[in-house]
Amino acid sequence: MEQSVENDETNRGRPGRKPALNAQHIETLRAITREQPHSSLEEVTRELHRRTGAKVCMATVRKALRQAGIDRLKPQRKPGKRATVQDGVPLRFGYTDAHRREDGASGMNTDLTDAEWALVADLFERQGGRGTPAKHARKRMVDACCYVVRTGCAWRLLPKSFPPWRGVYKAFCRWAAAGTFEAMHDRLREQWRARVGRNPEPTAAIIDAQSTRSTAQGGMTGFDAGKKVKGRKRHLVVDTLGLLLAVTVTAASVQDRDAAADVVAQAATKVPGLKKLYTDAAYGGQCAQAIETAHPNMSVEVVRHPGNRSTGTWRDAQQPLWPEDVPSGFVVQAKRWVVERTHAWNERARRLIAHHDRSSWAPVAWVWLVEARILATRLAG
Repeated sequence: MEQSVENDETNRGRPGRKPALNAQHIETLRAITREQPHSSLEEVTRELHRRTGAKVCMATVRKALRQAGIDRLKPQRKPGKRATVQDGVPLRFGYTDAHRREDGASGMNTDLTDAEWALVADLFERQGGRGTPAKHARKRMVDACCYVVRTGCAWRLLPKSFPPWRGVYKAFCRWAAAGTFEAMHDRLREQWRARVGRNPEPTAAIIDAQSTRSTAQGGMTGFDAGKKVKGRKRHLVVDTLGLLLAVTVTAASVQDRDAAADVVAQAATKVPGLKKLYTDAAYGGQCAQAIETAHPNMSVEVVRHPGNRSTGTWRDAQQPLWPEDVPSGFVVQAKRWVVERTHAWNERARRLIAHHDRSSWAPVAWVWLVEARILATRLAG
């Protein structure tokens, strides 16, 4: 009896194991679920480790969230709303007179204006050196490239108002190999960001991919089983204004997560100050973790549809006015709509609707030229 009492006194004085998460960690979890309500449990755990340094497993985070009154909300979906109607007539979006340009020297409205050419002329003009002077003006050669990418015509069908197609094609190959179109876009991007009051280099970016069909021309092709498209896939990284930072082209059969490392590395090399990368669910999980491991200064945030049923929405019991109605159908998602708009900008050029080039470098050069062409119009206008 005396020995039992002695053991009880010994056990009563022995300290227990401290909880893995304290009150400060709980408040951090509340902030994370409030800022990223559609994030998965794995992403919440990774973000907690990033902010506080607490290295715990997902089960511990799940238990802490339950004790704090934060759980998942997965309501039933409701039918989506119809298109916007004004005065009984659906709103129409498309080209207007403001989008149409006047014809240039070649008789086509795809030519660069003198103000637009003045922004990038030094990139294409020959800087000194020896050799025979150019037979055709560099501006006319660039105008021919703009006509081809905008109309989608074959090189041999280039109108006679432009220089001979063989010379234009050789010039396009030289400029693409030298990265002239990319340098053209990078210069105009910095100028446009300065005009709208942004820093020359962005700190946040968005990544996404788009599958486009190929033609009988051949080349690198594959089948995207998700989109039911046989062709190639363009992987873009843009800033929060939708301006291009990096682009790669792969076969459509390549998964988004497998091609992410290359295009993100290009963007990080060009803009070392990137700190945030917004993605969709295709880049979540191990892909997001691999990106953060390769780029320690960059954090990945997965933006999901508010009505998704895989992760749901985090609901805090301390917030009684939490929205219960979750929209269904098409919803404009924060940050992700920016890169989707960039894809729409590219599809204005008929050369980018389908892949007519056998090579893998030409589609990349076309994307840089199209995006630079848009910025030149903005700056000169």
